[in-house]
Amino acid sequence: MERFLETHPADIAEQMAALTPKERYLTFLRLTSDQKAEVFSYFDPPIQEEIIKSLGDRDVAVVLNNLEPDDRTLLFENFPDDLIKRLINLLNAEEKEIALNLIGYPPQSIAKLMTPHYVQAKSNWTVEQVFTHIKKFGKKAETLNYIYVVDNQNRLIDDLKIGQLLMAERDTLMADLMDNNFISITSTTPIEAALDIFEKYDREALPITTEKGVLIGIVTFDDILDQIKERDTEDIQKFGGVEELDLSYTKTSWIELVRKRAGWLIILFVGEMFTASAMGYFDGEIEKAVVLALFIPLIISSGGNSGSQAASLIIRAMALGELKLSDWWYVMRKEIFSGLLLGSILGLIGFLRVFIWQKTGIYDYGIYWFWVGISVAVSLTFIVLWGSLSGSLIPFVLRKLGLDPATASAPFVATLVDVTGLIIYFSVAALFLSGKLL
Repeated sequence: MERFLETHPADIAEQMAALTPKERYLTFLRLTSDQKAEVFSYFDPPIQEEIIKSLGDRDVAVVLNNLEPDDRTLLFENFPDDLIKRLINLLNAEEKEIALNLIGYPPQSIAKLMTPHYVQAKSNWTVEQVFTHIKKFGKKAETLNYIYVVDNQNRLIDDLKIGQLLMAERDTLMADLMDNNFISITSTTPIEAALDIFEKYDREALPITTEKGVLIGIVTFDDILDQIKERDTEDIQKFGGVEELDLSYTKTSWIELVRKRAGWLIILFVGEMFTASAMGYFDGEIEKAVVLALFIPLIISSGGNSGSQAASLIIRAMALGELKLSDWWYVMRKEIFSGLLLGSILGLIGFLRVFIWQKTGIYDYGIYWFWVGISVAVSLTFIVLWGSLSGSLIPFVLRKLGLDPATASAPFVATLVDVTGLIIYFSVAALFLSGKLL
């Protein structure tokens, strides 16, 4: 137990997570009251629920009353309603009021992440009065980097860095340090939009106000960082055609993994059936010119790859706020030129492949090898162009429909280009090889 005294709570939580439930419970009971709340906040939700259910009401009350309000709100969101009711009643009057207020905000609003523990001051206070106030009430504050100045109606009128106060004379009025230039977030702002504000202004903490400007809390960057990680993980999973995992990969059962992945795999498999249908439609051409079948994997993979690249770039630009729905035509123009150039590069390489193989005797494409090479080159140009346009347009279509642009974009684009790529390939081949091989 002594080895825990100088260990960071995150490290303690990591060590305890590796124990059996019984060992973890006994070890948790031996922690000090302050350690219990700090360590508890670093556990994953399943372990938090396990510990809450195993503790008596007295120990649960110690943990919950010492948890940061924002951490406690996130904890409640992962628990069933009957358990939340039990836990709310274990809080003291002050913490209970705070918890009920935070739970009452819309699920995806930034207010869900805020804490009411911060330092505020009045404009007519001196620097010395502020420091006295900090010594008295600052212990519970989430951060002391900023002092929030409010008027008599508790409306936010400025925020000052603590460094400004440290460099000022003690009899200086707060009003003399203010410039009335501050950034705040309205309590009903969606978390997604709030992330952009944090990233734009590069702040460690931002005040949360009501629609009328009344200061009600702050959100710190460590809470935002957790949301950014969760958002990016969700987008990456969706981009690969997987439903968002509720737990980490290592903690998700294989049955749950199958359930999360099966839906899109079935949809994409059905889509790929059209590829077989397309090949069946051109079976006559394949029978007459078997050489065309050699390039099918090359053709469809190039289109899928270019589409996935374009989708990745557009989705990331959308996430960073660089592109909006109205920018679709700008993107199309850019991708037309990019797709043509990329397709031409691959087309040239494809033709050189046919040329070198034919001239060196590695493979004999027949007397019409030149036209086979031209068919491959032109097909690659148009298929890569089509893949780039499809990959860049699909995220716009999904957003227009109110869906997440990351939703299975990469596999969806690949499947679409596979089917249409075959049609383009054999249509181009028919144009150049008609009267020759076909």
